[in-house]
Amino acid sequence: MATLADVARHAGVSTATASRIINGSSKPVADALRARVLAAVAELKYVPNAHAQMLARSHRSAVGVIVHDVSDPYFAEITRGLQRVAEADGRLAIICNSYRQPDRELEYIDLLHAHQVAAIVIAGSGYLDAATAARLDDRLQAFEATGGRIAVIGRHEHTGDAVMPDNEEGGFIAAAHLFDLGHEDIAVIAGPAALTTTADRLAGVRRAAKVYRRSLPKGRIFHADFTRDGGYAVTDLIQVKFPEVTAIAALNDSMAVGALASLRDGRRRVAVIGFDDMPIARDVTPSLTSVRLPLTELGERAMRLALGEAGAEPRVEHVAAELVRRESTWDR
Repeated sequence: MATLADVARHAGVSTATASRIINGSSKPVADALRARVLAAVAELKYVPNAHAQMLARSHRSAVGVIVHDVSDPYFAEITRGLQRVAEADGRLAIICNSYRQPDRELEYIDLLHAHQVAAIVIAGSGYLDAATAARLDDRLQAFEATGGRIAVIGRHEHTGDAVMPDNEEGGFIAAAHLFDLGHEDIAVIAGPAALTTTADRLAGVRRAAKVYRRSLPKGRIFHADFTRDGGYAVTDLIQVKFPEVTAIAALNDSMAVGALASLRDGRRRVAVIGFDDMPIARDVTPSLTSVRLPLTELGERAMRLALGEAGAEPRVEHVAAELVRRESTWDR
């Protein structure tokens, strides 16, 4: 097991300097030195003793939150829950937008680590690429080694406290609803292919197709940004390439809203189901059928895990998805 002296030697600094950085001393330290010491902690997998961890955490008043984009209604609702719990606990929540860029997430983890936040909540989806996931996990473990707490929302490679929305079952619910209504020719607008959330929701759609013995050709599965414009562009393409399609499963509400706009402009009547049940789903025309996740609750649960006492084993809280039917789907 690596010692403090090993970390100092590996980073090329004094033991005292390494100790100040690892244990959260208020004495100023150059950013370059801090980065070298934290990199050595991660590489050597150094774990400080419990007393040092208590010292490191005793004065931390801020918590870090990393989301893909807080302007996205999905993350706005989750952030609402995160901030509500943080404020009640007397904490300052620092919100960081990664814009689905893994390198930016790494930079934010290091920056939040350097600022000695008490906890970091990762509210964005995990990445399917193993190398990318491993790099993120190494940074998170380095933060935990210095007394910080981690909680994640969704499927990530990091082993620890997590709030897990049932994305796979939600995908099944969405497709099953369309099949129950008699739609056989459906198309799917999935999110970015690199994300675990996309993969899980799409896996549920494919499971429903198998259970209902429906055909779902690969050509009718499209990937787009989780945005209104992404859904609009793909739906334009679906109308041209697959005029036989009678229903579209858009795997988030923003894309579903774009799909509805494209169909309205094209004067086509195609059923659309979304995912997440964001507040706007009730107000578009037609009102949007969606698979509901309690987004604010996801944020509240994750922040409570991050600010609570660490357990002997990782705590994983599962959150179910449910169908909310409105005007955008109908019997075939």
